[in-house]
Amino acid sequence: MNASAPGAVVVGGDYQGLAIARSLGRRGVDVVVVDDELSISRFSRYVSRSVRVAGLREHRRTIETLLAIADRLGLDGWVLYPTREETVAAIARHREELVPRFRVPTPPWEVVRWAWDKRNTYARAAELGIPAPRTWTLSGLDDLASVDGEPPFVIKPAIKEHFLYATRRKAWSAATRAELETRVADAAELIGPAEVIVQELIPGPGAAQLAYCGFFKDGHAHARMTVRRRRQHPPDFGRSSTLAQTIEDPGLTEPSERFLRSIGYYGLVEVEYKYDERDGQAKLLDVNARTWGYHGLGARAGVDFPAHLYADQLGLPPPDRGLARTGVSWVRLATDVPTAGLELVRGALGWREYLASLRSVRVESVFAREDPLPGVAELALLPYLALKRGF
Repeated sequence: MNASAPGAVVVGGDYQGLAIARSLGRRGVDVVVVDDELSISRFSRYVSRSVRVAGLREHRRTIETLLAIADRLGLDGWVLYPTREETVAAIARHREELVPRFRVPTPPWEVVRWAWDKRNTYARAAELGIPAPRTWTLSGLDDLASVDGEPPFVIKPAIKEHFLYATRRKAWSAATRAELETRVADAAELIGPAEVIVQELIPGPGAAQLAYCGFFKDGHAHARMTVRRRRQHPPDFGRSSTLAQTIEDPGLTEPSERFLRSIGYYGLVEVEYKYDERDGQAKLLDVNARTWGYHGLGARAGVDFPAHLYADQLGLPPPDRGLARTGVSWVRLATDVPTAGLELVRGALGWREYLASLRSVRVESVFAREDPLPGVAELALLPYLALKRGF
């Protein structure tokens, strides 16, 4: 390991963590990856060491694991990069325990809670006048009478992980009131009725999915890009993007930064929207207080997000001008091929459109010529990934 400068600890070694490792490793930063799954990052030439641990879902265990690894490997002063919501929450809640050992970019819990719990997210958006889908929160099944909208509806969790790991879905849809009652009852049994959120379903294809991405500090973005998340997996309520392209800002920057300023945010962030053609507004869906799946697109488009965070933590000059070029695309073939195949079968996507969408691709999430082994590993691990998390 490079003893002359602190390295980075990436918590989560899938393709998102791999992109962090490549970003920093290409700049000579040592990277240790910590994961509780079989991960592809451990095969990267840019990873100094990979540590497999028993679990990272329980907060107390995560903190104890990170502190033990810091002791064993001598990682004092290294920068922490969480890649999953539950890890972000653990670090935010127990930040004071970690700060003496690590550089901790994750904000404290009083900031992170506005992104962690969608009830808080939508309440703050409403206070700020930021458009969002019509939303109903429930305290029990009797509250369904308060849902005065018309189907179709979306049933989603206030706290994503409590639902995602049980269902492998980000949300459910309900085409009728009867189906709404059934879905809400099922969700309430899984996560409790207080965490069930009902929303109107905004119509529109995957191309209506938009996002603001930034490195935010002192009330403004020091690096940013806006994207169209053209395809996602699963196609209806995507857990992850499969094809994303940088675009001109379609009015996302001002409301996103207004939201982030209001909570005193610091760090890397993705704010997700969906464009509602009925009223011409982009409506806020989610705030991710961490790196996001396609953040590796940024480096190719001229804004290297993990490097911006690392430089700021060490008081170094920013690595680039911090503004992404438009028209650059990123793809994750492992999920985009089956997603596009399904859309082709359904008739929602044509062959010419599909092939045209790939022409601007400059970044594949895993395959890289100078770092080929993670790509080989992902091919070998596809059955495991399908079984473990449905990709």
